[in-house]
Amino acid sequence: MAARGGVEGQRRGGGRPLPPSARGPPVHNKPGPRFEPVDREKTCPLLLRVFTKVGGHHTQADFAVRGKEPKDEVQIYTWMDATLRELTDLVKEVAPEARRRDALLSFAFVYPTKSGHFTVKEVGKTLSYPNARRPDDGSKALGTLSFEIGDYLDVAIL
Repeated sequence: MAARGGVEGQRRGGGRPLPPSARGPPVHNKPGPRFEPVDREKTCPLLLRVFTKVGGHHTQADFAVRGKEPKDEVQIYTWMDATLRELTDLVKEVAPEARRRDALLSFAFVYPTKSGHFTVKEVGKTLSYPNARRPDDGSKALGTLSFEIGDYLDVAIL
């Protein structure tokens, strides 16, 4: 005889199991859309406008007026499969503060909302020098973080 109490153990008069309870949202175990790496020999790179700031991120107001973005800009040609680790190494080439052994880099996308105002959304953090004891988001690619061509990248050097 079947055990009582669990969903599997409960049966209707005809011997069929009861349907699962309708409590809470359904759980889907489908993975998200797969991000395919880019063939960098055949794919044209995109222009990524990177703004760096020591101590914290720029504010939304810093990007409010088109053409009057912050002055500390670096323009990088890259691809959608570029990782935060690759971008960290590029930032370290132009920002001496990012080369500190204990430096933490916080990455944020800056993009316009439907109302036309810019928003700053943090997407990951990396250590200036990777450390197995302190894992970071260095392996995340732009394409997996919902980056869209035309977005800016704001990097806070902490």
